[in-house]
Amino acid sequence: MASLLQGFEEVRLVKPVGKTVMTVTDSIVRFNKATVEVLGFPPFVKVLINEKTKQIAIASASDKSDNAVKFSKAEGKQTASVSIKDPAIVEAVKAYFTLAEAPEGEVAYASVNGAAYPENKTVIFDVDNATAGTMKRRGRKKTA
Repeated sequence: MASLLQGFEEVRLVKPVGKTVMTVTDSIVRFNKATVEVLGFPPFVKVLINEKTKQIAIASASDKSDNAVKFSKAEGKQTASVSIKDPAIVEAVKAYFTLAEAPEGEVAYASVNGAAYPENKTVIFDVDNATAGTMKRRGRKKTA
């Protein structure tokens, strides 16, 4: 049997990950479920900022890491996006985005797709690629 399959390689069962997205509002920094998956559902992450390149990275961390922030539940238990409400992180990240004035009952947001590096359990978001808009307190409404 071994010689029959010599030279063959197994097809790796890696399911494609959806788009990784970070959404920033006045009070939270939210990461969609695809981002959580790429990071491997880490209980803690670090949020890193590169001032020169205007990039924000999120990387898996241990609970012992300096500046680690609580992030995800275990795989299977984390059913939705993850929101970070830590004021220091929200303020630091928000500084890189211009949030519009939102009409009453709506929230201004900036949303940016990330580049996923699953092997490093890291996602990098390029601030320059962000799109801004407003959304109702539930759901999203695109603005020009």
